[in-house]
This record gives sequence, C-alpha cells and structure tokens, in this order.
Amino acid sequence: MNSWYVYIVRCGDNSLYTGITKDLAKRILEHNSGPKGAKYTRSRRPVMLVYCEEAASRSAATCRERHIKKLKKSRKGQLVAQGNNQGRDQP
Repeated sequence: MNSWYVYIVRCGDNSLYTGITKDLAKRILEHNSGPKGAKYTRSRRPVMLVYCEEAASRSAATCRERHIKKLKKSRKGQLVAQGNNQGRDQP
C-alpha cells in the first residue's frame, strides 16, 4: 500500500471537506467516529466519501489537496459530480 489518496467527503451539513490519506476506509471511519477525525468534521458528522483520486506520493497528494481546496465551491461540485475517478479537473 504505497499509494496516497486525495479525497472529498460530504459532511452532515452538506459542506465539503478535502483531505489526504493512505487508507481511505480507516480515514472515513475516523472522521465518523473517533477523536482522530479532523476538527472540522467532528461537529459535522456523519461524513460520506464523494470523491477520491490516487496520488503517487505524499507530496503529490498534498499538492493536489491544496489545488482542490482553492477551487470555488461550484467547481468542487463539478469535480464530485464527475465521480470517483483518477482524472484531473480542468481549470
């Protein structure tokens, strides 16, 4: 398990949260149940995975996460609508 993943979850208040992880299932469980979930998602449970893509390294995942976080909400919505894919969004 050498891959990193960039993911987006939809929170209980319908907001979107973007993060990175090596283990998607474990991270979603942490967001939904434990103190290890992000502070942002703790008060917005439950969360549901709506998008993910694989990255070759932690550095690549972090760069992609930063790019996604800078997108406007409407563009993030389009990315989520594309589904769970490996494609890059267009500017």
